Amino acid sequence: MQTAFLAQRIFDGSRILEEQAVLVHDDEIVGLAPASDIPGKFNKRDLGDVLLAPAFMDLQIYGGNGKLFSTELTVEALEATYESCLQGGCTQFMITMATNSIDKFLSGIDRVRDYWARGGKGLIGMHLEGPYISTAKRGAHIEKFIKRPESEEVKMLLDKGRNVIKMITLAPECCDREIIDMVLRNQVIGSAGHSNATYQEAMDGFEAGIPVATHLFNAMSPLQGRQPGMVGAIYDSTAHCSIVCDGVHVDFASVRISQKIMQERLFFITDAVAEVRHGEYQHIFKSDRYTLPDGTLSGSTLTMSGAVKNGVEKAGIELTEALRMASLYPARLMKLDKKYGNITSGRKADFAILDEGLNLRTLIVEGE
Repeated sequence: MQTAFLAQRIFDGSRILEEQAVLVHDDEIVGLAPASDIPGKFNKRDLGDVLLAPAFMDLQIYGGNGKLFSTELTVEALEATYESCLQGGCTQFMITMATNSIDKFLSGIDRVRDYWARGGKGLIGMHLEGPYISTAKRGAHIEKFIKRPESEEVKMLLDKGRNVIKMITLAPECCDREIIDMVLRNQVIGSAGHSNATYQEAMDGFEAGIPVATHLFNAMSPLQGRQPGMVGAIYDSTAHCSIVCDGVHVDFASVRISQKIMQERLFFITDAVAEVRHGEYQHIFKSDRYTLPDGTLSGSTLTMSGAVKNGVEKAGIELTEALRMASLYPARLMKLDKKYGNITSGRKADFAILDEGLNLRTLIVEGE
């Protein structure tokens, strides 16, 4: 099928265009054309007075639509998470498991493979948030599962999770250089997080090759005058970092300041969970957040389209930059920007359609 998608405005990943159409063959973009000069072989689909942008990508989400993956460890939980992502304009996601037993991680790996085998869509892979993190900065993570990494165990986990595990959040001060090298050598992205590292410990981790950090400000040593900590090292390095733009995990002023400093190194995640009142990780819904039963902040209610809207309206980030923070920048980190994050020939035809208020109007997935 050949379709020309017309919209009042089109964001191609670089700039906003007017009076243009996106030309799609089946599930792939073949180019752009003036709205007045669409080749006759394309069926026109006029979306109206909307903004068409690349669909979003979420590199840290734990579940959705009432199902937390680490509690259920089922294909159905992954399907529910994908459907939840679509409701926020996101077509690609990384299922995340917080610090847990190695056996549960292994079960999670098997379920991801099952999901793919059944033709499940949108799942990039798995993000293990832990267990090699700092007890002092564990946040909502379960302390009994936190450990220092041993090379034999890490090797086993990487071998079992080959092509499934795509990212591991670890505290650089808790991991020897050998461990960091092993993770990176296996084409897994090491992300510095849940860390009480000093500035120098964090910089040592980034200089060892860690390319990114997990949820800026949350569960990491803060920036202070005499102790720049992890936050200072992130600012001062070339590392990328995710941020939860919900006004709960991070004040919107901190989002704005960080974006000014980091520019294209900063990207949005949802850090979203689902309400669960049983099992080891219990998340209680509290209006604009989720908490543990003891009140500890444990996850967000955010969607990726909500992050974009908040970024523009609450944090004062330019619209084009907020859109890139939800699409192009995470795609670049994952080396998926040849398929997602911009609207040029050869990319997948996944589009988020936003109204004037930056609310999600609809979603085009694989050209449909």
